[in-house]
Amino acid sequence: MLWRAISEDQPGPKWAGLFAEYWPDYHKWWLKEGDSARPTYLEGRRALKAHMPEIVPLYDDLCELAGGGDHAARFLSFYCPPPYLSGCSQAIWTGREPVMVRNYDYHASAFDCLITHTGWQGRKVMGVSDGLWGMVDGMNDAGLSISLTFGGRRVVGEGFGVPLILRYVLQTCETVEQAGAALARIPTHMSYNVTVLDRKRNYVTAMMSPDRPTILSHTAVATNHQENVEWISHARFTATVERERFLLNRMALHRDPEDKFINAFLRPPLYSTAFAAGFGTLYTAVYRPRRQNMEIRWPGTTWALDLKDFVEAARQVHIPGAAEPAALPQV
Repeated sequence: MLWRAISEDQPGPKWAGLFAEYWPDYHKWWLKEGDSARPTYLEGRRALKAHMPEIVPLYDDLCELAGGGDHAARFLSFYCPPPYLSGCSQAIWTGREPVMVRNYDYHASAFDCLITHTGWQGRKVMGVSDGLWGMVDGMNDAGLSISLTFGGRRVVGEGFGVPLILRYVLQTCETVEQAGAALARIPTHMSYNVTVLDRKRNYVTAMMSPDRPTILSHTAVATNHQENVEWISHARFTATVERERFLLNRMALHRDPEDKFINAFLRPPLYSTAFAAGFGTLYTAVYRPRRQNMEIRWPGTTWALDLKDFVEAARQVHIPGAAEPAALPQV
């Protein structure tokens, strides 16, 4: 896996080049259910204007950089995209300094392998990219960190792909209270658990669903179910209950020091080797909101990045099994 860290203060030629590189694969994925299955450009833009109006000017700029095509603009709205699943575990270490730790479990062939650092609309944001302006985890210059896991439900509805919701929170929010309010009102097209941590040690996990109100919970752990297991076969395959119980025990019974707690994410049961099924752990991310830095970890190596002193670079990472063709999970 070739990882890249890219910095561009405002949308420009770097982002346009990345879009041109990634678009053929994203276009194929976006059309896998046919053109008519996806909302029109006007439907997507109206939804953005209704629910995330602050980033509509940014969306318009990115559409222009992407070439102004109809399909590209519809894709970039993230409105009602094709369904997709991931695994993932995330937790807040509640020791002396607040730390967010997460594993991202997904199929390597459908992953950006891209860390972006942007100053869009005057807000510094860095994190792991999805869809080239969405994020699966990240932090901003207010010290707000955010991460997602799949919520373990089959239901697909009208709403946004969750990576854009994370981008919106990082662009517009500074506190957990503000983030929770945004997550409670923005519609999502599938069920996700979104955990947010700020520099004052406040945190919340939003259990978002397309068919019922978002639940805001003061829980420091999220895996791949919400209050109860609803998709039993998925829960068994991903061991979501076992992973949640393991993390809760580490926090409640053992009170691990920070390094030991983080290192637990690089070993079973949190670390997954189910790459052939599309649920292998592609990386572990560590966010420290007070220091405004992050780490991407793999077994045996760590990549540290700083929001204020971000350095563009590339890393070739070999994860045994991750290069094998994955059977993409079905909803």
